Amino acid sequence: MAGLLRKPTAKTGHIHAITPQDAGWHFVGFDLWRLAPGEVATGQLEGREAILVLVEGHAEITADGESLGEMGGRLNVFERNAPHCVYVPPATPWQARATTQTTLAVCTAPSPGGRPVQVLGPDGISLEVRGSGSNTRYINNIAMEGRDVADSLLVTEVFTPAGHWSSYPPHRHDEDDYPNLTYLEETYYHRLNPSDCFGLQRVFTDDLSLDETMAPADHDVVLVPRGHHPCAAPHGVEMYYLNVMAGPRRAWRFRTHPAFEHMTR
Repeated sequence: MAGLLRKPTAKTGHIHAITPQDAGWHFVGFDLWRLAPGEVATGQLEGREAILVLVEGHAEITADGESLGEMGGRLNVFERNAPHCVYVPPATPWQARATTQTTLAVCTAPSPGGRPVQVLGPDGISLEVRGSGSNTRYINNIAMEGRDVADSLLVTEVFTPAGHWSSYPPHRHDEDDYPNLTYLEETYYHRLNPSDCFGLQRVFTDDLSLDETMAPADHDVVLVPRGHHPCAAPHGVEMYYLNVMAGPRRAWRFRTHPAFEHMTR
């Protein structure tokens, strides 16, 4: 398994290009573009679907030769309003031309094809509260299983207030044992406010054969191939992350770490 903490390769342009081969797994791919006005991101993947997420900024989106117009609803991700997103089926060319400073995430996974290009947000996405106390966080469900908008991809945004925990209690989804548990690879694209601070994330298995604790910075990506993967936002630091999950079944079923099961009763 390659390193779990991925740093951007540059400050602008195509700064993340994570493929299943590069990650050492089978399903999830993740790309990130940071564009100045007038700059263009493009893509087309055989056998893989994509969900484009305008994390921040505005861009003119074209998919399969059809203009979807200018999209984008927030200039700063920590505004928390619903993102503008587009589903792109396999073998379909797409283009995003930035009209402001833009951050564009491209989430990909295997697909047999057959679905049309579809605008997924902001309509149909509303901010939900999850957890309580210092475990409270806020969720934009872009493409979880309650929305039949993809063949493999599960995509969601999470806003974690300063001093709070997230992806907590620790849980795992690394076995294909439906309906008890599903195997899902996962990426976390992290943002922080203030942007020069850091967050915390631990990825570990029950037997500790995998046990890594990382301090992701702004625009870092953490890979979760297996195991539990809680996050923490330090005092005074807001944390955002964009989750991408995929596996052999488009369902999110997880198991809480045994030591923390009392928190779920």
